[in-house]
Amino acid sequence: MKKILFAAAMAALMSTSAMAGTKIGVSMALFDDNFLTVLRNGIDKQAKDLGVEVQIEDAKNDVAKQLDQIKNFAASGVQAIIVNPVDTSATQAMTDAAAAAKIPLVYVNRQPINVDTLPDGQAFVASNEVDSGTLETKEVCALLKAAGKSEANVYVMMGELSNQAAVQRTKDIHDVIGGPDCGVKVNIIDEQTANWSRDQAQNLMNNWISGGKAYDAVIANNDEMAIGAIQAMKAAGVDMKTMIVGGVDATQDALAAMAAGDLDVTVFQNAAGQGAGALDAAIKLSKGEAVEKKVYIPFEKVTPDNLANYQKKN
Repeated sequence: MKKILFAAAMAALMSTSAMAGTKIGVSMALFDDNFLTVLRNGIDKQAKDLGVEVQIEDAKNDVAKQLDQIKNFAASGVQAIIVNPVDTSATQAMTDAAAAAKIPLVYVNRQPINVDTLPDGQAFVASNEVDSGTLETKEVCALLKAAGKSEANVYVMMGELSNQAAVQRTKDIHDVIGGPDCGVKVNIIDEQTANWSRDQAQNLMNNWISGGKAYDAVIANNDEMAIGAIQAMKAAGVDMKTMIVGGVDATQDALAAMAAGDLDVTVFQNAAGQGAGALDAAIKLSKGEAVEKKVYIPFEKVTPDNLANYQKKN
């Protein structure tokens, strides 16, 4: 037994030693975002566990700044680059820059426009957005039906329109309510972007409330916007027991809102898992190992019934 334990310890030490000297450049779209902070921390923790150096920079939602970061990483001699894109429609230049420098590139969380034509040495790690808005909206439909609604009016809050996740999640909403699985006739009385922002969502919800139209639910592309909508409704005296609100991400604040009875459904997106998976893929590519072009980490529906399981995860 002692020999086995010693051998295992030596193997772990040798593995960590092999990673020594490996440096990965990471460009995040925005540091000041709750979900992306968890993702960034997932990269950092995995790097520390593996003994890898990571240089993480904030693109501050600036496409030009992010492209410069990628070029600077390449010039500094990093072994691989991880990118959480500011604008998913502007990723071709980033792909080309990394390919020209012959440095592996891994996109994380936000799907690049060129995902199906990524060159060798590049990959995408995220969760499949087709599942996110679908899980959320199916639960909203079920809750509307359980409340005795045969027809309902809803508002839809979209994320940044330059972001593939926002586009796909909104499409998911339309697909579910227009398909056979909803069971309720759902009318979208308005849909606008609040750019993933709690403050912008609160302002948007205030505008909708001021409009005076009757509504039964708010379906948001992420939890931050759902929370902003909740704050506006509560400030306006809306009884949250009569309102259905959905989000995506299962952030700490969202789980707290659900525990308080304000948020009805969210969808767990494993930010830390995506971060760790992106780093693992970057390391493998830097060593010339094969990696799938698309690596998906599953979404999971969160409701008050299974809330406790996700409070433990966070």
